[in-house]
Amino acid sequence: MKTLIKPALAAGLAMAVMAPMAAPVQAQVAGIATSTPEIVMVRSAARIAGYSAINTTYATQIQQISTLRQQIATQTQSLDTNSDGQLTQAEVDANPTVRDQIQANQTTVDTLSAPIALAQYYVIEQLINDYGNAQTQVIQAKNIQVMLAPEAFQYAAEGIDVTDDILAVVNQRLPAVATTPPQGYRPRQNTVDTHQAVQQIILAAAQRQAIQQAQQQQQAAPAQPAPTGR
Repeated sequence: MKTLIKPALAAGLAMAVMAPMAAPVQAQVAGIATSTPEIVMVRSAARIAGYSAINTTYATQIQQISTLRQQIATQTQSLDTNSDGQLTQAEVDANPTVRDQIQANQTTVDTLSAPIALAQYYVIEQLINDYGNAQTQVIQAKNIQVMLAPEAFQYAAEGIDVTDDILAVVNQRLPAVATTPPQGYRPRQNTVDTHQAVQQIILAAAQRQAIQQAQQQQQAAPAQPAPTGR
């Protein structure tokens, strides 16, 4: 299963995450279909519930991470003495105290983030383990002969994408997953790659949603009256 997407595709996949599911149509044309495993992972009920549980378990650490990242951003900006938005090695070396503080804060962020990431890896890996079964079920049910990645198509007829069909089967087969990794758990490389892809899509979707909300608020704001002169 292809598990790693290119960053340039994240925005487009984020739109797919935010878009409502389309009404069922003919799911494949001439035995050819396509799907996006990363979208299935992002949309799956087990992933959503699992991540929510992890966020609750590590709420304190997540808040600490947010605070530290804000500090790092402020400290990094303070090193940019000519305010050109670019840090040179000379600027960094000119203030070793701040540089060391940034490094110490980043080390703390990494330490706090490690168990959170490990729990997320475990959630994703459980989904990966059963994804092939869900995909096979859809392939057999719809008599699909060839399954291609979306980017392999220059043109595709409506209904050729069976991502939603696979998602429905995944939700049925695996409605929930564990969020506490077993002792000594180490994620597989394909788990790490898929987790990275999932995080990219989630981030892109959040950024897109924030932009849309800002635009809506701007449109809803009352227009300022034009100044009148004497």
